[in-house]
Amino acid sequence: MSLSTRVIAALGAVVVIGAGTVGGSIAYASGQDAPSDHRVTLTVGNSSMEESPFCFNDGKPLTDEQQEQCQDKASKALDEGKLPKSDVSPSDRIGVGVTPVVADRGWWANTNGGGQASGGRFTLATAAKDVTWSGAVPATKAINASGKTLVTVVESDPKQPDGIYGVWYFELNTQGS
Repeated sequence: MSLSTRVIAALGAVVVIGAGTVGGSIAYASGQDAPSDHRVTLTVGNSSMEESPFCFNDGKPLTDEQQEQCQDKASKALDEGKLPKSDVSPSDRIGVGVTPVVADRGWWANTNGGGQASGGRFTLATAAKDVTWSGAVPATKAINASGKTLVTVVESDPKQPDGIYGVWYFELNTQGS
């Protein structure tokens, strides 16, 4: 008995769907968080970290009060060393990636590094829409002289600059060259 191409294709689809279901069930059963469509990846040199938003309002814009609370919470977390951190050396390159859902709405990213001419900020991505990667820049341009650099990523529609939907913070700790 020979199987037709349609039957083989259907069996293959069932196997792929079944494997995906089992993989998701294993992640859920092992206590892993469910995949989120609002994630940001910070890449420093050859390493990266992926995080959920530090401040998020279930897909609705953060109110002014929520934005103030978010900034206060972030300052406290930075002081206490509780933000996601990565070591960075001056020879590294830094980049930010976002999920397609974040990219569809729009986002920007900056650091509190950079020269005085830039107001003490370095832009990694400006009002990026439908773009998932900032590109990698030399760390020497983005880090500040204090040894601790704050990276801020904001999900925001460029057509509605007051509409902030999510905020991520990362801390970069400068290591010797």
